[in-house]
Amino acid sequence: MADKKEVNLTGVKQSKGVWLVKVPKYLSLQWNKAPEKGEVGKIFIGKKQGKTEVRFSLNEELTTMGAVGEKDASLQVPRDHPFTMHTVGGQTMAVFSQSDADEISLEGMVVHRAECRPVVNDDYMRLKKLQLKESTKPQRLSQQLERAVTTIFKPVANHDFNVEHEKKKKSEGKMVRAERQIVLDMLFSAFEKHQYYNIKDLVDITKQPVTYLKEIMREIGTYNSKGAHKSTWELKPEYRHYQSAEEEEEMQTA
Repeated sequence: MADKKEVNLTGVKQSKGVWLVKVPKYLSLQWNKAPEKGEVGKIFIGKKQGKTEVRFSLNEELTTMGAVGEKDASLQVPRDHPFTMHTVGGQTMAVFSQSDADEISLEGMVVHRAECRPVVNDDYMRLKKLQLKESTKPQRLSQQLERAVTTIFKPVANHDFNVEHEKKKKSEGKMVRAERQIVLDMLFSAFEKHQYYNIKDLVDITKQPVTYLKEIMREIGTYNSKGAHKSTWELKPEYRHYQSAEEEEEMQTA
């Protein structure tokens, strides 16, 4: 279990009320460019026709998209962002913060929800055009190399099932198809002892490739897909009293 951590609940005692505001992605990116204790903008709260009107104005120093000298240095992001206010909707929401020392504190309870939207102007339309252009760029690009790559990278780790498979290949060797009559004799000899076998057991008995073995079993056997002997093979009735070539020769000699 994870270590339990204490939560600073000073915000509850102080009855702090906080706003939960959704902002555009580009706006949060611009805020990250501000100095550690710098000002990112100002919020204006007023009344218009009896209704509360809230507006955020971005600091003018943060309106430039890129640094000086970059291709988008001349691109300006919108400064004015009116708020669209929403009700909390009967939900109880709180805002927590985590310090560099991993201390968790309750900042306050959410009393208002809002959405910060930009004013649609020329700067905003140029910004959207740039965003659309960036989103349509392919994730991977082909590149012509001047010389062949000679470095070969091999995986460091080897999975357990790969190791086991390699050991099995070395111990058993590569399975080689035997003559059909020899395989038939081995199969009929096995079915004299037991009526039902799964394909894995037949592979172990005959040491034959699975595809080759299944090809023969489809001719002389029946696969049980259900019932008490599900997923097993048994001989067709006409092959259940089969005698091998050697046994027939011995009977004729006798």
